Amino acid sequence: MAQQYDVVAICGSLRKGSYNRMILNTLPELAPDGMTIREAPPFGAFPLYDADLRETGGLPDTVTALGGAIGAADAVIIITPEYNYSVPGGLKNAIDWVSRLPNQPFANKPLALQSASVGMLGGARAQYHMRQTMVFLEALVFNRPEVLVSVAKSKVDEARGVVTDEPTREVIKAQLAAFAQFIDRVGKAPSAA
Repeated sequence: MAQQYDVVAICGSLRKGSYNRMILNTLPELAPDGMTIREAPPFGAFPLYDADLRETGGLPDTVTALGGAIGAADAVIIITPEYNYSVPGGLKNAIDWVSRLPNQPFANKPLALQSASVGMLGGARAQYHMRQTMVFLEALVFNRPEVLVSVAKSKVDEARGVVTDEPTREVIKAQLAAFAQFIDRVGKAPSAA
C-alpha cells in the first residue's frame, strides 16, 4: 500500500488576493498520490505576541488550533511572500505564538517552503529568514527543489485564484513529489497534539 501523507499548508499572506494564497489553492491538484494538503487554521486574529499576555491569559484558542493542526499533520508547507526583505510580521507572530506551545509542534516536523512575489527574486530572502527560524525550532527543512515564483502576477489566474503557468506548476509538482520522498526518508514526525 502506498504511503499516505497529511500535509498542512500555511499561507503567510493575509491578503485575499495574495499570489501566495493562489499557490496554496493550487497545491492539492499538484500533490502526488497519497498526499493530502489542507489549509491550516487562520492566524490573522492572533494578538501580537506578548509574554505578559501569555502569562495572564494563557494561550489563545486560535493559537492552540493552529498548533494542533501542525502537530497532527505529517508535514507542513509554508507559502509566504517577502515583506521588506523578510518574513511578513503576521506569519512571524504566529510562529512566535505557536513555538510557545507545550510539545512545540514544529520540532522534528518535515517542512517545505514556497514563496511568490511580484519581483525577480520570488521571495528568496523571506525563505532564507524562514529557514533560520525553523532551524531554531528544529523543524526538518526540505532543501530542493525550491519553489520561488518570480513575477507572480504573470503566472496566475487572479479570477480563479490559482497558478496557471505550466512551468511553474511543474516546479511545484516536482517539489511536492520530492517532499513526499523526504517525508518518507526522515519519517513522519510524532504527533504533538
